[in-house]
Amino acid sequence: MFGSIGLPEILLILAIALLVFGPRKLPEMGRALGRAIAEFRKGSQDLKRTLESDLREVEEAARVQDPPGSEPLPYPPPDAGGKPPGKPEQGPGPS
Repeated sequence: MFGSIGLPEILLILAIALLVFGPRKLPEMGRALGRAIAEFRKGSQDLKRTLESDLREVEEAARVQDPPGSEPLPYPPPDAGGKPPGKPEQGPGPS
């Protein structure tokens, strides 16, 4: 969970935090940190569910528009003459 931070490093960080904030403030800060982490997890789960739901809706709409067995149109469309749309044909540059 902490990557390359080992037990001695964690104990050193806790000792410094105890010296800086004191024994009364440290439990309050721990609770606040725990609540913040829980709220972050809840928000990320909600976002994940929303994105998955929207993706399912888009996929369902695509399935309804493209019935099974239909082939996608080739790109570029045959009437475009092989050129991307909106690009005018350019002649040779100045000599």
